[in-house]
Amino acid sequence: MNEELELLRDTAIRFVESEMAPQDEAARHRGHVGHELWLKAGALGLLCADIPTEFGGGGGDFRHCAVIYGEMTRRALTGMNVGSHDIVAHYLLNHGTLAQKQRYLPRMASGELVGAIAMSEPSAGSDLQGIRTRAERVGDAYVVNGSKTFISNGHLAGLVMVVAKTGAARGTQGTTIMIVEPKDLPGYRVGRLLDKIGMRAQDTAELFFDDMRLDADSVLGGVEGNGFFQMMSDLPYERVIISASVVATMEGAYEATLRYTREREAFGKPIAQFQNSKFKLAEIATNVKVARVFVDRCIEDLVAGRLDTAGASMAKLWTTELQGKVIDECLQLFGGYGYVNDYPIARMYVDARITRIFGGTSEIMKEVISRAL
Repeated sequence: MNEELELLRDTAIRFVESEMAPQDEAARHRGHVGHELWLKAGALGLLCADIPTEFGGGGGDFRHCAVIYGEMTRRALTGMNVGSHDIVAHYLLNHGTLAQKQRYLPRMASGELVGAIAMSEPSAGSDLQGIRTRAERVGDAYVVNGSKTFISNGHLAGLVMVVAKTGAARGTQGTTIMIVEPKDLPGYRVGRLLDKIGMRAQDTAELFFDDMRLDADSVLGGVEGNGFFQMMSDLPYERVIISASVVATMEGAYEATLRYTREREAFGKPIAQFQNSKFKLAEIATNVKVARVFVDRCIEDLVAGRLDTAGASMAKLWTTELQGKVIDECLQLFGGYGYVNDYPIARMYVDARITRIFGGTSEIMKEVISRAL
């Protein structure tokens, strides 16, 4: 942290407490936060914080993004999936043509376009080589047919990176990322908002493509067949986003639990004074501190360009598995109130479960790590 990051944190805190928190209950009921909130975040410089200023971004690095994610998740405010939005922006920054960067990045930074990544399909989740969505070249255009599911930001998305099969090549060389701006695009259809057990304020939708026509310049980077490489090269970034958000959630859960146990009394004294509570809090505090140090090191390595896929997978595996244990222990100390949605710890509990699945399951993380041993 430095003075610049502290100022950004102050801005993020004001935004989440004045704009996100008051609207969170309504957003959880309708399943999304709405476009206006994204525009407000963009106006405050809270989107694309690590994208160069020449493309409308904040000109910072991943530390700036981590500060923003942290102030949201430590308060159990998960309605805005800024992480997925930033991943889309990095696909453009790292792999897009100059024209693609100039066309889309400034509008993403302003919040005009909400970014989404369309990878998972009803029959293909972690196995991205098994996707069936196809983009076939027809003259000077592509015709896309298929469907996607579990798409974060899918309902509000104004820019979607669609992973599709192209050409005759098979396996990894037959995968291409198509850039889709869906507004008024024939053949593009948003399905139902999925009824999730957690992260209920965050829109997660099905997408359908029926003879959807795209211009030839919709291929990310302008060359077919590079999609699998593009996805794999950005995996460390995606997995550190998840790890940074998870650690902040654990910190928020611990801080809320510490306050509650000091205020709540049983048998004539605060819960925090019972030996069991003290020992549990000591264990939680230790786990959270170790997790913070480890993830901060990963962030430093990511910024320095030395974090590899195995290291990022270790961070994602360890922090998400630890989160489930830490938040479960915190909820137990809340007693019956921990099971009531009026308390953030209840929302943190159900929100935490998906982190061991999205961005690569824990089982996939172990497979990736084992290959690097």
